[in-house]
Amino acid sequence: MASKGLGKTAPNPAVGAVIVRDGEIIATGYHKKAGSAHAEVNAISNLKGKTTPRDIIYVTLEPCNHHGKTPPCTKAILDSGIRNVVVGMRDPNPNVRGGGVEYLREKGVNVRTGVLEKECMELLESFAKFINRGRPFITAKSALTLDGFTATSTGHSMWVTGEEARRYVHRLRSQVDAVMVGIGTVIADNPLLTSRLMRKYNRSPHRIVLDTHLRISPDARLLNDDADVQNYIITGEKVDPERIKRVERGNTSVIRCRVKDNHIDLAALMDILSKKNITSVLFEGGACLMGSMIRERLIDKFMIFKALKILGAGDGIPMATGKGPICMNDTLNLERTKIRKIGSDILITGYPVY
Repeated sequence: MASKGLGKTAPNPAVGAVIVRDGEIIATGYHKKAGSAHAEVNAISNLKGKTTPRDIIYVTLEPCNHHGKTPPCTKAILDSGIRNVVVGMRDPNPNVRGGGVEYLREKGVNVRTGVLEKECMELLESFAKFINRGRPFITAKSALTLDGFTATSTGHSMWVTGEEARRYVHRLRSQVDAVMVGIGTVIADNPLLTSRLMRKYNRSPHRIVLDTHLRISPDARLLNDDADVQNYIITGEKVDPERIKRVERGNTSVIRCRVKDNHIDLAALMDILSKKNITSVLFEGGACLMGSMIRERLIDKFMIFKALKILGAGDGIPMATGKGPICMNDTLNLERTKIRKIGSDILITGYPVY
């Protein structure tokens, strides 16, 4: 249930709730968007009839015990008559952690915490980072041949991976606040960067393009489609205002950012994104920007697709460019790795150890 809200609730977390009676699910709910009812309230509203002492409400995250845009969920639980609560994970916000659990226990409610905690923490990793560090969670996605290339020497990359893997990426896009690429990717591929799923709850993320010298064409597809999203073109501080006017339109904002070494200052960019309440970003390249993001330790998770193809040459485009370590002991290691097969391709997911 919580996963249905991924990408839709920022800056709030995606939370699900399930009410169970005698081992059977009798009501469900999830948080649909910021400012709307929380998961517990939606589940209780969907409950037909009165509660019984046997009912249990399972919730992804500790119920809130404070007034925000909506009343506290602890009050909704108490008013419903439910006296058994199972919590996946405590609230990562140090200012409110424990408040909901302790309040319910003080009121005589049986509360159990830490059930499927690892899975809940992974689901809410973007929210946890944003609430504790004030920056978006960055997932880097790349598709490579077995010998490590994202495209041929001419930049041709359609397609490295198969249809199932590409469909999976569209699903990933629907679950984040924004997708981000460098201007080189826009110029080479002219992508839409939307999520194209035949599903009722499909949505596309906001689109971020890093374009230091504002080279993007006013005719770029992502500037002229009808997707109900916001485009953020991040450019340098000295760009000609007339060029900005040619690009900006109703759903497109050009944002000036500090420049470092003739490129967008990525640390400053993270602060800009956080002020836009962007909690999660799917970063899709290109190679130069990927190298910079890795060297500046800004990537929180890697999702690398390996296609069962071999370019068989040394002139292809790699996943990342720039200066790397000279010793293998200094390479970036991944932990908590998962490997799965998607169609004919292999997906490796892992978290960098900085």
